Amino acid sequence: MPVVEARNITKTYTIADREIRVLDNVSLSVAAGEFLVVEGSSGSGKTTLLSLLSGLDKPSAGRVLLQEKDITDTSEDDLAPVRNQIIGFVFQSFHLVPSLTALENVMFPAEIKGDPRAHDMAADLLKRVGMQKRSTNYPHQLSGGEMQRVAMCRAVINNPKIIFADEPTGNLDSENGKAVLELLLEFKKERQTTLVLVTHSTEIAKIADRMIVLKDGRIV
Repeated sequence: MPVVEARNITKTYTIADREIRVLDNVSLSVAAGEFLVVEGSSGSGKTTLLSLLSGLDKPSAGRVLLQEKDITDTSEDDLAPVRNQIIGFVFQSFHLVPSLTALENVMFPAEIKGDPRAHDMAADLLKRVGMQKRSTNYPHQLSGGEMQRVAMCRAVINNPKIIFADEPTGNLDSENGKAVLELLLEFKKERQTTLVLVTHSTEIAKIADRMIVLKDGRIV
């Protein structure tokens, strides 16, 4: 069973009187447990594809299915809890809440879910990635590599079926980038999670189960 599927999705934006087509009739199916890399130059539509597959944005045409359920026209109120329980996100720019500590950032999705184990699970995850001594620090007190580790822990705390990672090593030096990728793949293997990762790195692409390349909004 595919975890996520795109059927002929197109995304266009209108600026003034000009229509810009960012994605053009893309179809894609991602199997349970698969590690898929999405590659392409800047502006090829990679981040837009992730946004549509995850329900963060809606296509201008076509359908998106999450665990065989069509989410294309699902309201934000109905979709938010589904995303929280099924999907994990890791972004290039971390997207941590600045007013929350590292521990509180990791706890956040589990607290929204109402899981009474949120604190203990978050503490265990931070310990696992070597961040237990930084758990009370705020994002501005952390390095890029530390923030990305916190973001990864937040992404996996609810045991999602699929993780979307948008250039997760893009803002890191090579050493931190390698460490973050290894942790992400460890989590994927342990929890049998599907991983869809956007990257420019050919090294990362080599270890994926499958790679697709986007150019001008199309899979080439």
